[in-house]
Amino acid sequence: MEFNEFHKWVHRELGINLSAYKPEQLNRRINSLMTRVGIKSLDEYTRVIKADSEQRQKFLDFITINVTEFFRNPELFVELEKQILKELLPSNSNLKIWSAACSIGCEPYTLGIILNKIAPLGRHTIIATDIDNTILSKAKIGEYTKNEIKGMSTSDLGKYFSVRDDKYYIDSKIKSMITFKKHDLILDSYDNGFDLIVCRNVVIYFNNDTKNEIYKKFSNSLKKGGLLFVGATESIYNYRDYGFEKASTFIYKKL
Repeated sequence: MEFNEFHKWVHRELGINLSAYKPEQLNRRINSLMTRVGIKSLDEYTRVIKADSEQRQKFLDFITINVTEFFRNPELFVELEKQILKELLPSNSNLKIWSAACSIGCEPYTLGIILNKIAPLGRHTIIATDIDNTILSKAKIGEYTKNEIKGMSTSDLGKYFSVRDDKYYIDSKIKSMITFKKHDLILDSYDNGFDLIVCRNVVIYFNNDTKNEIYKKFSNSLKKGGLLFVGATESIYNYRDYGFEKASTFIYKKL
């Protein structure tokens, strides 16, 4: 079996459209994962993924890039907080936010913590989406390891988490702000009317055509004056093509 056939099989059997990813990078990741589990051919790997639910989940986690932590690149979240205060809250005390490709929930809960600090009286809505139902189930529980909360300050840990058996559990008042649901950035339609969309460290893995479509849809989903916050390696060089101006490093404002 060639990689093209394997990509078609994954799309057909698992509902993941791998044609949207950069092929060289993607195939290196697949080869790396196969090597880790001692599999030498794509034919054998399809059989393993089909028969073994644990290996299937490992494949999905590896391909859909579930690497995350609270306040990832903390200096950028400091800047996001400033932009929310400057650009969004003066005209709207109840923000509608989308955390796209949210993985295990660190990012939307981070947004909830920020809003609880700077606008605690607002009735904010945070919609958190991901393609992976298993990951979403973990996100809804709100249970984290020491490594996943390493970006948190001691005071925030004490205020927003409880600790049991070396696991950290997000506070219910933050959890109540978030609605988790399944969404495919490539295949599904997008909601609109957002004040802020956060999508970090995901779009970089897609090919240029797919990136272009996603940024167009993000722009259409934002209110005028709304913000798009991307990852620390994801500068949008042609941001004007999507109706944005640069609000700050890695933050774009819809005109």
